[in-house]
Amino acid sequence: MRNKLQYSIALSLIISVLNLGALSAQENLMIDKVIAKVGTQNILLSDIESQYAYALEQGASPSPEAKCGILESLVGQKIVVHQAKLDSIEIPQEQIETSLDFRINSVLRQMNGDEALFEEFYNMTVNEMRDNLRDDLEQQMLAERMQAEILNTVNITPKEIKEFFNAIPSDSIPYLSASVEISEIVAKPEVSEEERIKALKQIVDIRKRIVEEGESFGELAKKYSDDPGSGSKGGDLGFAERGIYVPEFEAAAFSLEENEISEPIESVHGYHIIKMIERRGNQINVKHILVKPNINESDRMLAKEKLDSLRVEIMEGKYTFSEAVKKFSLEDVPSYHNNGKIMNPNTNKPLFETGELPSEIYFAIEEMEVGDLSEPLAYPLPTGETYYRLIRLDHKIKPHKASLEQDYAKIQQFAKESKKSAYFSSWLAEKISETFIEVDKDYFNCPNLEELISGDRI
Repeated sequence: MRNKLQYSIALSLIISVLNLGALSAQENLMIDKVIAKVGTQNILLSDIESQYAYALEQGASPSPEAKCGILESLVGQKIVVHQAKLDSIEIPQEQIETSLDFRINSVLRQMNGDEALFEEFYNMTVNEMRDNLRDDLEQQMLAERMQAEILNTVNITPKEIKEFFNAIPSDSIPYLSASVEISEIVAKPEVSEEERIKALKQIVDIRKRIVEEGESFGELAKKYSDDPGSGSKGGDLGFAERGIYVPEFEAAAFSLEENEISEPIESVHGYHIIKMIERRGNQINVKHILVKPNINESDRMLAKEKLDSLRVEIMEGKYTFSEAVKKFSLEDVPSYHNNGKIMNPNTNKPLFETGELPSEIYFAIEEMEVGDLSEPLAYPLPTGETYYRLIRLDHKIKPHKASLEQDYAKIQQFAKESKKSAYFSSWLAEKISETFIEVDKDYFNCPNLEELISGDRI
């Protein structure tokens, strides 16, 4: 039983972080009490209930076992924090406040900077929320720092990787899906001068209607802005600090006085006019109207034709693929700085299982040989824009039973994670035996915690 609990806690700490978002107005009404003591650390009833409520919101089924699981995980977290303090590990206060600001500001941005709405939703002011979260956040950061220090020492040798793989029963070795490595050259359709002038004329006209004719900035934003996120809110972008906006927009926005409306400015997104609503310390709340120059069909066709010509030049040897990336690919895409190689966002490695690929790439490379280039493919972006790209198939592995020869990197990763888990479980077992633990057994009858109770019942 002890081994089961140690593994459960170790796994929880390795793959999860303490949830700080499970707060509700009801929490303030709860009669709080200490449920467990771990060294110098207390676990409160509110800690259990807030995480349990959050789990229910995420679709978990209500059960006493779920609360026991939360308590077991918190005991493990408190052991790590207790040990971090014994080892004199500290998190600088400035780092805690920066992380706290990021969390609070993220929520406020979703609420359009409306602190009254924030207070109504959470039943506390922004400053009260900061005070409410500060200790929990510090403990989370301490646990993460301590865990990183413990696990950073874990390395794995080729011999251990081989032993890990050979220990898997032959009938349990998994079959792996087909996987590929791919690279890209990306082109963005260029706006014609005619469409650029048309967009500029429109934004100038909109500004004139506001400044000279007294029309509502918000109403015109709803009617004309090409920013769907803020347009429906009358152009309101909420509160933001420096570093949030693109440079041209930020420079103009921060230079405005209250209620001042900027001249038209151009950014990578198109033409804007900006209205200053309010300054609050180093934050500003502005509205904007965005007019994007239209990309017409002839612009798209021109981009595709350029890529098609480039494809022929690469195939004929005029450019190597790497040279073509540096000379012609769009610098804003991450692959540009990696010789065109596309990284899997789920693993941050270049290997994709074919099921992870966008459908247009999957079908384009299905019959390709390694080294082949695709025809120009549409590359739809979350913004609604469409770029185009050539895809090169760099490497291809067919569906197969896992083996050290073909899948060494994957097996190495699995073996290292397994060793980390075992190492952390062993570390935790040692600290459990050294740490004074009390649990309120009358309130939570959690059998997995029975052996850990070293003090009297609370």
